[in-house]
Amino acid sequence: MEKRDLYDENRNLTGKTIFKNEEIPEGYFILMVVAFIQNPEGKFLIQKRSEEKGGEWAFTGGHPKAGETSLQGIKTEIKEELGIDIDNPILFKEASGKNTYCDLYYINKNVNLADVVIQEEEVAEVKFATKEEIEEMFENGIFKKGHYMMFKDCLNYLNKK
Repeated sequence: MEKRDLYDENRNLTGKTIFKNEEIPEGYFILMVVAFIQNPEGKFLIQKRSEEKGGEWAFTGGHPKAGETSLQGIKTEIKEELGIDIDNPILFKEASGKNTYCDLYYINKNVNLADVVIQEEEVAEVKFATKEEIEEMFENGIFKKGHYMMFKDCLNYLNKK
């Protein structure tokens, strides 16, 4: 069973862990990582989550395993869910929520969809989408709300580049 590290309110590792589906104890935080992979045409790689995971469209991401750094975690998630190796993800935002720290990564990479190997228990489908297509998917209720809000952070980051 997969474990996750617990962090304190200052984002310091506590040395404590919990199992993947275990409730986060009061006063502790876990880490989440999300990747925004953009191809040279400006489209973003999105994935439809498996029905067991809600069936919504989202970006690739998840929770690093215990002992993994944020950077290691994002590389692991992309490799596990999509079968893609990533060299230089750019951490552009560290955010926090109720009991979660969230690191957002930007990756500019020409990914050939034919080379993507999806993790079927997590992902049902992948495709590239424009900003406008993602906005429309969100408006139609088929794009994960939290991921859409983080996407807006990504767009702000790209506008400042």
